[in-house]
Amino acid sequence: MIPPFTSISCWSLPRVLRAVLMWGVLAAAVCVPVIAAASSPLLQWRDPIYIFAGLAGVVGMALLLMQPLLIAGALPGLSQANARRLHRATGALLLLAVAGHVVGLWITSPPDVIDVLLLRSPTPFAIWGALAMWAVFAAGLLAVLRPRLPLRAWRWGHTAAVSLAVLGTVVHALQIVGTMEMISKTALSVLVLAALAWAIARRRVWSMGLRPRRP
Repeated sequence: MIPPFTSISCWSLPRVLRAVLMWGVLAAAVCVPVIAAASSPLLQWRDPIYIFAGLAGVVGMALLLMQPLLIAGALPGLSQANARRLHRATGALLLLAVAGHVVGLWITSPPDVIDVLLLRSPTPFAIWGALAMWAVFAAGLLAVLRPRLPLRAWRWGHTAAVSLAVLGTVVHALQIVGTMEMISKTALSVLVLAALAWAIARRRVWSMGLRPRRP
């Protein structure tokens, strides 16, 4: 007699392996850039607040990878309800990471941050960073206002804000020659852009509200 677990394992093993592989790739994509940035020799003589601000920015970029995967249901082992709850929690962490990044840089050099916030900084990467920051805050505000907005308008607005946040963050990170290691930074940028494009295509934002409702 064949043990009952044999037939179950034949069906579940490939699914488990795919889940482990996907979570492992995600963990590597999130953790490797952060570890590489934290190990950068450029941080040896920096103040702790500057190091915190820089790492907060790296963490925020890593969180941008998780958001579209969560809302599109791409991560195995999570129900739709749990994925949505984790999406909201990760969004809150993203807002905190961006705030920590900006506040830390403000403490380090207030005049530079003022120029960035007013979009008059001479460095292009700073302008892209400011656009990404405001887009993240706009996406968070729209998330809070979701119950009060029409679904189609909310989806278009939220998707536009998130797209600008991702684009601005990627350009901001790639233009900076700093603590982020180039290979891991480039790989994370490609993954973030690909995850966003895949989530938008999967959710079919452009078709929301175009079909009439059935009585």
